[in-house]
Amino acid sequence: MKIEKYYDNEYIFPFMAFIPDTAKENPALIIHLHGVGERGFGGDDLERVTVHGLPKVVNDGNLKNCIMVCPQCPSDTFWVARIESMRKYIDKIVEKYNVDKCRIYLCGLSMGGYGTWYTAEAYPDLFAAIAPCCGGGMVWYAPMMKMPIWAFHGREDDLVDVSETINMVEKLKKFDRNVKCDIFEGVGHNSWDFGFTPELIEWFLEQHK
Repeated sequence: MKIEKYYDNEYIFPFMAFIPDTAKENPALIIHLHGVGERGFGGDDLERVTVHGLPKVVNDGNLKNCIMVCPQCPSDTFWVARIESMRKYIDKIVEKYNVDKCRIYLCGLSMGGYGTWYTAEAYPDLFAAIAPCCGGGMVWYAPMMKMPIWAFHGREDDLVDVSETINMVEKLKKFDRNVKCDIFEGVGHNSWDFGFTPELIEWFLEQHK
């Protein structure tokens, strides 16, 4: 697997890209949004984006014809404040890697979980599927999202209350959306350790717009 690093502002955010040896033309794309503790300004701190979540489990075997990018949010802001910038970033990544526009997936944990919900609500036609972990969105906008959703949260999370995910999921179910949710009993804020697994990658790659 090849790992590329981009530190400058050409692509809006510094980012790391995981490109499997099996990648061909028009690969699928997974965008992984980190949590608040991994913010920075590129450079020596860019490696922070790999501390939690899917970067710890991707390999040539499970990523297949798919690339994963991990942008880094600047340390003076949050993902939910950069939704328009995220759209511009995704457009640049799609162009750079000649991505299959019918197979773009978004996931994130904690601050990135909020970023996932909010970005999908703002651009509901962009993603083939999303997977927010221990975050929340604007419940009144939930019906805008029609893509498959797999949400995760720890029941004992003392930083982001589990109700943030439950409220979103319940609203989506009222509108018969394709949503499933794993609430991990006895688990705190680190629910990504249980949800962001190779199984999630496999599920993503089964989804098409």
